[in-house]
Order: sequence, then structure tokens, then C-alpha cells
Amino acid sequence: MSEHDRIDPNTLPLTIDSLAEQFAACGLAAGQTVIVHTRMSALGWVAGGAAAVIHALLRVLTPDGTLMMPAFSPDNTDPANWRNPPVPVHWWQIIRDHTPPYDPRTTPTWGVGSVPELFRTFPGVLRSAHPEASFAAIGPNAEHLLADHTSLTRIFDHPSPISKLYALDGYVFMLGIDYSKCTSLHLAEYRADIPHSTICEGTAMLIDGERRWVAYDLFDLDDGDFTEIGAAYEAANGITPCRVGKGEAHFVRQRPLVDFAVAWMERTRNEKS
Repeated sequence: MSEHDRIDPNTLPLTIDSLAEQFAACGLAAGQTVIVHTRMSALGWVAGGAAAVIHALLRVLTPDGTLMMPAFSPDNTDPANWRNPPVPVHWWQIIRDHTPPYDPRTTPTWGVGSVPELFRTFPGVLRSAHPEASFAAIGPNAEHLLADHTSLTRIFDHPSPISKLYALDGYVFMLGIDYSKCTSLHLAEYRADIPHSTICEGTAMLIDGERRWVAYDLFDLDDGDFTEIGAAYEAANGITPCRVGKGEAHFVRQRPLVDFAVAWMERTRNEKS
């Protein structure tokens, strides 16, 4: 939705107050531990923009709750694998040689939207050490969720923040976005008994204070059926999407969603293999 389309004289702008009220109506509550995925443009015009969304989330959760968001930096990966868009082959080695190493304080997010990019800079927000698939979080469980997130080969498996959220029986809140971007479903891919493959990946890292390009075999992930899985899960459990502004939102417990996805993948993906 463009900026022009979000300015609708027939509606009122969203505010911290109205967002907090609508978040609570979706199920968000004080003390929860929740990962939030956002597409703010789908919600409509927000007074205060991304900052208002974050303040509203924190207001509802209160200091007793823990808020986590993806803080991915997929531009710090091997350009040979880039498809959206690809870059010329003769650029590849230049990118490998000159991409700055991941730094949780300064490396920007990429492809996750304006809300997570701003959130990672908020006072008190922590960020995990993974050079390509980090998460940012604030609250009582933040340090626990983000610790030891260093595996290059299985980026969302244990002990990733996604796996720890499962252990804490946390929640997933998708604002203006569907299950296609639900990172928690990647945890189901690791746990399901389905065919797996790997791809050759790479990233720029600081190792003993020195920048290095590290190549590794990455457990290949596939989100092509995530939207279908989400729809099937909601239908099976009588869950109705809620509304935030102009956008559709989905608020669910993560653990039963992942368990459902494991069984769904074992059934459907094995049938296709």
C-alpha cells in the first residue's frame, strides 16, 4: 500500500492508543513473550509511524512481557545465491571481499520492514550474534532468547531464539502479513521427518577481531507452503484473523502451530517427494 493509499479521509489515523487497543483485542496481553512480524504499510496511516507501533506493543506487553522481532541481514550472505534480484557474477568476489562484518550494534536489517529496523535501535533492546539471521528483543526473557545464537548451518533450530520461544510456549503476532513470513514454521522444517538438502552459503564475520569471509553448508529452507499451512492451522483450530487498522493480523501460540506444521509437512512434503 502506497503512502497515498494510506491517507484515507474516510478513516482516522492509527495512534499508539488505538493500536494498543486493537493489539489487545487480537490477544496480546501483559507478560507474554511474543515474536512480532510486521508489514506496516498494510495497516493504514499511523501517526508516529514505526515508533508508534513499537510503543503500542510495549504498552500492552508491559515491562513484564518480552517483545522479539527478526533483525535479519540477508545482504550479508553469498551473492551467488541472490535471486531477488541477482547481481552480476563478476560482482560476487568483490562483495565477498568487502562486505562489512556483522556487528549487532550497527549492521542494518534488510527485508524485514521499518518496524524491526527501528526496534533494534531502541534503548534496552538486545540483538543476537547470528551474522545473517539475528533477532532483537527486549524484556525479561530477551537475554535468554538471544544467547548462543551462532549456528551457521541450522539458523532457526535449537538453540536459536525461535526454538527458545517454543520452549517458553510463546506467541506469534503477524501484523498486516500472513504466514508466508512466519519464521517459526522453519523450526518445524528442522523437526519434521522430511527430505532435506543444503546449499553453499557464506557471510562476513569478525573472528578474533579480524574480518573473515566464512563459507559453510546451510540447511536449505523452503517457505513455499507456509501460507497454506497457516490457513490449514487456523481452519483446524477455529481461529479467525483479527484486524489492525486496514490490515489483517494473526495472533497464535507458537508451540501448537509448530507441532501442527511438523505433522503437515511430514504428510504433504513426503507425498510430493
